[in-house]
Amino acid sequence: MNCKIIYPIILIFIASSCASTKQTEFNLQSTQNKFTGSNYLPFFRSEKPTPIHDLQIDTLLTKKFSFHSLNAANAIGVLNILTEYIKADKDYRTKPTLEKRVERLELLQEINQKINVASLEISAVAGELDYEEERINQVAQYLKGKEETTERALIISSIIVGATSAIAAETISLTQSESTAPAYIGIGSSIVEATLGVLMLVNKRKITFYHKNNPLKDIWEAPETSKFYPPSIWYYLNYQNPKDTVKSLRLQLADKWISLGQIASTKEKNRHKMYELFFGEGGNYSSGQLSNRAVMLDQVEANIKLMKQELNLLLIDIDKLNSK
Repeated sequence: MNCKIIYPIILIFIASSCASTKQTEFNLQSTQNKFTGSNYLPFFRSEKPTPIHDLQIDTLLTKKFSFHSLNAANAIGVLNILTEYIKADKDYRTKPTLEKRVERLELLQEINQKINVASLEISAVAGELDYEEERINQVAQYLKGKEETTERALIISSIIVGATSAIAAETISLTQSESTAPAYIGIGSSIVEATLGVLMLVNKRKITFYHKNNPLKDIWEAPETSKFYPPSIWYYLNYQNPKDTVKSLRLQLADKWISLGQIASTKEKNRHKMYELFFGEGGNYSSGQLSNRAVMLDQVEANIKLMKQELNLLLIDIDKLNSK
């Protein structure tokens, strides 16, 4: 078969494959994220809990509750109610009456209700983060699949070029012993195979992916008030005792993103572009960058879920008090 016919056919095949992919990617560009931050608007500064180390905590609380329990109570705004409950419980145990028992139970019910509401808020935000993570993973897998399809096509093309060139060169050598055609065929084959090899190396597709409501933005920029996270969660993520060397969960997340290379780049210009991509409203993502973004969302979700452990500690401390 004439190599002048074979090589153009291969190149047309590759080009048509890439064109089909671009059209499909264009259809995905209309996809928008649905993260609403649980419909929270930026909360007023007065609504943000005062750091617990700046408060005068009643000794009745510090003697009966761990620091983590009290910090969780402060995050959800029940410290004052908890203090009232401790006093009512002590009063009831000293001189039990029906009226004091009812008062004590009402305060306990109010505390449990606020804990339940906080737990639901955590689940709601975690659920939305999980939804966004799954949406990103789907697009990343789609894009990766397109890359693998093109790579397979290039590998097959390279095999066909090599095999065809070898057969053609050998055939000409047998029929025309003094012909220089086999040498030219070898050179042409090498050029085409090298071109296909370069195409394999640069086979990194991108897709325009939008996230106007970006749950990673506040974690990175650390505003005083958050557009995505309710006051209790935002307080929990940002709390840091100035006397302690342990950083806040939010700072730990940001540090990990840098130290683990999730948003790192060697050039300052590229680093700024990456920050804009991940913490802005969206842009052109590769499959690897999309997968990385999904991991970052998962990390935020995991840290938010840790708050439930502290709420659970608060409940355990209350149960211990009631069992005495």
